[in-house]
Amino acid sequence: AYVFIVVFLLLTGGFYTNGFFLAGVADMRDFFGTLPLYLLFFIPALTMRLWAEDQRIGTFELLMTLPMRPVSIVLGKYFASLAFYCIALAGTLTIPLSLVWIGDPDLGAIFCGYVGSVLLGGLFLAVGIFISGLFKDQIAAFILALLTCAFFVLAGTQFFVAILDGRIAGLGSFLNQAFAVSTHFEGIQRGVLGTADILFFVSFSAIFLTLN
Repeated sequence: AYVFIVVFLLLTGGFYTNGFFLAGVADMRDFFGTLPLYLLFFIPALTMRLWAEDQRIGTFELLMTLPMRPVSIVLGKYFASLAFYCIALAGTLTIPLSLVWIGDPDLGAIFCGYVGSVLLGGLFLAVGIFISGLFKDQIAAFILALLTCAFFVLAGTQFFVAILDGRIAGLGSFLNQAFAVSTHFEGIQRGVLGTADILFFVSFSAIFLTLN
């Protein structure tokens, strides 16, 4: 766990700090803009063993015989991983504290950016936990979770939309409107907590947890 947090903070904070001093602008748009790319790898790494390990070593049957409903076990694993992710994300709070010290950042936009980051991480965690339940092999769970999360990210890119629309008219645009996390995440990180954006993340998270 501590390796995950250290690497996460080094990459997110290190690359942002380098760009921040080059740009000289007291905001965190670059940080939140690149965060989905880091989460593509870190979230599947965090979730790949949550069910797969239980199935591999035979503790899944024991877990299912405990006097708890399956929904309680699923939510227990989900909220435990979400709490750990929030702890890792809290380690980046040194960035806004530094911005307040040296400049005059838009604290409302930064707050919304962190809310969006929690919602985005929550969605990816729900996807990763669901996929972990399909495999005994952690690597297989990691790869499929990475590809699934990448689909949610790529669906918001014009390159992806143009390619699919060129093959099947309207398919890329439909996937962009229905599944693209970037559209909703960018709206939140600009400082607007829209109901539609929040419902997008919450509803998809609920869907994958229900499937789990």
